[in-house]
Amino acid sequence: MDRLNNSVVSEFVLLGLSSSWETKVFLMLIFSLIYLGIILGNLFIFFLVIFDSHLHSPMYFLLANLSFIDVGVASTTVPKMIRDLLSEYKIISFQSCMTQICFIHIMGGVEMVLLIAMAFDRYTAICKPLHYLNIMNPKICVSFVIAGWVTGVIHAMSQFAFIINLPFCGPNEVDSFYCDFPRIIKLACTDGDRFEFIIAANSGFMSMGTFFLLILSYIFILVTVWKRSSGDLSKAFVTLSAHITGVVLFFTPCMFLYVWPFPTSSIDKYLFIADFAITPILNPIIHTLRNKDIKVAIKRLSKRGHYVRLC
Repeated sequence: MDRLNNSVVSEFVLLGLSSSWETKVFLMLIFSLIYLGIILGNLFIFFLVIFDSHLHSPMYFLLANLSFIDVGVASTTVPKMIRDLLSEYKIISFQSCMTQICFIHIMGGVEMVLLIAMAFDRYTAICKPLHYLNIMNPKICVSFVIAGWVTGVIHAMSQFAFIINLPFCGPNEVDSFYCDFPRIIKLACTDGDRFEFIIAANSGFMSMGTFFLLILSYIFILVTVWKRSSGDLSKAFVTLSAHITGVVLFFTPCMFLYVWPFPTSSIDKYLFIADFAITPILNPIIHTLRNKDIKVAIKRLSKRGHYVRLC
């Protein structure tokens, strides 16, 4: 960490999303409401799964962890983005920038593993229903979560170890609302080609590999169901549609930025709004509206609250 003090650049300037005052006010109101929805929606699912014994199953255990991670993903960038929208000077210190990058990639790594675990859970439930509880036992579920955090930390630190040693001695303007490896490397006072390759090989390979693994798993599930049910895929589509929607929304910006580095336009910063704001608020909506167990649990909760008021 001594390198932090040796860099000439001590802070970065985030250019943000817009220069128009009216647009900034509009975006601040929109993202404030979205962030409030992210916090309330995801924490509601998180605590609902914890306190409702009927939801103590592998699928909802993984869903609760996904909700927790979505809160973390959004909280790494959205609060500062909202604050910066009405701020004339959008400054982030070197240390805060590096910390934000680490948390973004740790949370992203955990979410990727959780999405894989949820796909495996759906595969087991649909294709091997008689062995579901034996395969998706508590030990396996906890192992998935631990593996997610270990993967996230290794994924982030394996890139951070290279970036932290780069010299930053000149330009400090970041054309985005958050810090990330690709744009920070562009500001380094050295040839960044080797580091760009490291980021593409790490984040790019991880994003694309996980995305295609998930898509192939969903295709395999649909083909299995099609063979067993004489072409009737309606039930499988209903079960998997929420998962597929979340996967596409989450991985599209990642592949756009990391598989084809490095940004020559500012399009990627708008795409990443999907990862930091849209996906985290859509996940609780999708899993609530399309899930009978969650709906029943909400009804039980409302009846319990009504009973308590009567007492």
